[in-house]
Amino acid sequence: MRDFDTNFVHTVYFWLQHPESQADRDAFEASLQKFMDNSAYAKTKYIGRPPKASRDVVDGSFTYSLIVTFESAEAQQKYQDEAPHKLFIEEVGHLWSKVIVYDSKGI
Repeated sequence: MRDFDTNFVHTVYFWLQHPESQADRDAFEASLQKFMDNSAYAKTKYIGRPPKASRDVVDGSFTYSLIVTFESAEAQQKYQDEAPHKLFIEEVGHLWSKVIVYDSKGI
C-alpha cells in the first residue's frame, strides 16, 4: 500500500454469487491482486473482507471491499479504462452478483 491520497477515493464492495466457494474466493482474490499489482494509476490499494459485525450499524453483507486512491478524478478515469481493470472484469466478473461503488473527493 502506498500513501493514502485524499484527492479521490474509490471504494468498491463486491458480493460474490457463491461466497462459500473457496475456489471462487481464490480466483477472485488472485485476479484482484493481479489487477492491483498492475494498475498504473491506483495509489492506495486495500483489499478487505468484512469482520464479524459487532454493532447494528455495521453492514457486513459484502464479500470483499476494495479501497483505491488516486491523485485526481482524471487518474481514476484512466484506471477505469486501463487493460488490467478490463482483464479483472473479464476474468471474474461472472463471480459476483452485486457491486456497489462509492467515490469521494477530499474536503
